[in-house]
Amino acid sequence: MTLQRAVIVGASHAGAQLAASLRQEGWDGEIVLVGEESALPYQRPPLSKAYLAGKSTLDDLAIRSSGFYAKQRIQLLDATVEAIDRPAGHVVLNTGEVLPYDKLALCTGARPRRLCTPGADLAGVFYLRTAADVEMIRKGTTAGGRAVIVGGGYIGLETAASLRGLGMEVTVLEATERVLERVTAPEVSAFFDRVHREEGVNIRTGTLVDALSGDGMVREVFLASGESIPADLVIVGIGVEPNIELATAAGLAVDNGVVIDDQARTSDPDIVAAGDCASHHMARYGRRIRLESVPSAGEQAKVAAATMCAKSKKIVALPWFWSDQYNLKLQIAGLNTGYDEVVLNGDPTRDRHFTCFYLRAGGFIAADCINRPRDFMFSKRAITHEVPVDRAELALAGSA
Repeated sequence: MTLQRAVIVGASHAGAQLAASLRQEGWDGEIVLVGEESALPYQRPPLSKAYLAGKSTLDDLAIRSSGFYAKQRIQLLDATVEAIDRPAGHVVLNTGEVLPYDKLALCTGARPRRLCTPGADLAGVFYLRTAADVEMIRKGTTAGGRAVIVGGGYIGLETAASLRGLGMEVTVLEATERVLERVTAPEVSAFFDRVHREEGVNIRTGTLVDALSGDGMVREVFLASGESIPADLVIVGIGVEPNIELATAAGLAVDNGVVIDDQARTSDPDIVAAGDCASHHMARYGRRIRLESVPSAGEQAKVAAATMCAKSKKIVALPWFWSDQYNLKLQIAGLNTGYDEVVLNGDPTRDRHFTCFYLRAGGFIAADCINRPRDFMFSKRAITHEVPVDRAELALAGSA
């Protein structure tokens, strides 16, 4: 009897978890994990934090050891999948090789959104998504050097904190009127704005980049206002776009990501998807959502592995996220989309620990917890089980 083969496209968090979970679910056939980087699958969140700061190595970031993959008979293949032939049941690699599959998993992730301004292709302009990106950025970091970060989201602010720790002068340019505007309440934005300023970061909101200039190497950032800012390096963090080209070309359903159901199945029953590339209708929020979250990638991968093994599991966990900046750990439970009220526990204008609880129509839907792990654990439980909350108790409860 010929063993079946599972091919996983993408070797980041979702892909690595899916490969491991396949064995746990009883898949006895071949597992081929195809990734575009020669390194073992590694954790990406620390790239803008400990790895950029030089406090960890790529070996430290490995999700699992090489011995694990060998023991579990998981083949790691350094290659690029260029096409999926669904009728034939195979993928085509950049080497020209054809790799047949019985079950296929798409964990293709996302890529940084490019800055579309003159001069964006100059040397010294970087995006931060891979270890190789960070290694190039490191070469341009010097104490007293001038870094300009385009984008005041989590990646931009985490990078700003790391570069300040390396002694660089840092300017953050954000197009909207406040940092983290798309993801947090004004009170939380104001808190992070205050902390970064206290740490010496120059934050400019409501600021549009018009062009970059230099003599082959970026030297200045020109703003729409006509002002220019000197720069020794520029890091762009303006969001990501899902890698859906393979799925689209193969005729799979896409909608801001590869469309999956509660069991991580795509529109092809032999193909699953998980991670940043996957778009999933979440009943809890009544809409289709593509989550850029390591915990969600892991859960989707576990469900996808079960589905590939003809078992029935569903994606049900509450989304959660985190961000490390300076001595701050922000932990986020749930999604605050559509909130109409916030309740603060602590003083974000003075302290470096507080929680912002988000409510919608009186119901508790999300929480941003800064250096408040107990609040985070409470929030995950309360939101998951739809526990009624008392506003006064949320505001007054002591937390640590």
